[in-house]
Amino acid sequence: MSKISKAFRALSVLIRNPWLLNKVLEEDQYWKNEVIKKYGFQYGLPIIRAEELFGDFSETIDPFAFLDGGSLPTDLALLKKLARRIPHCSYFEIGTWRGESVANVASVAGICFTLNLSEDEMKNKGLNQHYIDLHKYYSKNIPNIRHLDGNTLSFDFQSLNQKFDLIFIDSDHHFEMVKNDTQKVFSHLVHENSVVVWHDYARNPETIRHEVLAGILHGCPLSFHQHIFHIAHTLCAVYLPGQTGGKPLDAPVEPSGSFQVDIRFHKGTPSRGMKSRSI
Repeated sequence: MSKISKAFRALSVLIRNPWLLNKVLEEDQYWKNEVIKKYGFQYGLPIIRAEELFGDFSETIDPFAFLDGGSLPTDLALLKKLARRIPHCSYFEIGTWRGESVANVASVAGICFTLNLSEDEMKNKGLNQHYIDLHKYYSKNIPNIRHLDGNTLSFDFQSLNQKFDLIFIDSDHHFEMVKNDTQKVFSHLVHENSVVVWHDYARNPETIRHEVLAGILHGCPLSFHQHIFHIAHTLCAVYLPGQTGGKPLDAPVEPSGSFQVDIRFHKGTPSRGMKSRSI
């Protein structure tokens, strides 16, 4: 079942049983309480604006599908900007889906790895063949991308024998898996200057997913917590070694500016020459 189908099904269930909404809110409140009790972070991670990091947050996103299950354009712009500032950036990603994120990063990075469940494991989970075939749609023909099959619960990260400059965690967003993926990344893949990005730390740029935050904080070394931030206008949390500062989330946010968006649609097979959205 696609995320859109699940969303509509969940909405119909809530309409018939509005009391269930309280359960959703109670679960988020549970994780919020856990985070505050163990780590503080009453207002979530401190926020840093992208222009504070880069000076200029202009970027072209290519490709971008405007379909279910992907990232915000600002999420992909963040990844590209982070990769651009690292010469010959080595990139590792957990969770491939259609391959939009790794395809965007590959255009500015040196070598990219992306890890996803194998086709057999996806079949064993009951996923239909059409959904499985859509994986790697944008990334499968790009020469500097290496696709890996595996489950992060059992994948041998040490076998890679490599550290990475930029790592993107975008797989299962439940607590245990976020914790697992974070622990594996910090145990095996990071060097002293590595940047780690977690997707879906927020449901939208103003609403925190406290279960994901709990998984991040449980999985990441305690001494690194002071260097983890929410990047404004994105769904992403980022570990930035040496970075300090940031401000608490004050929602609803008063805009301090705006983005200019240019959209161009390209029909047919995706190519590296497409220019689909500028940010």
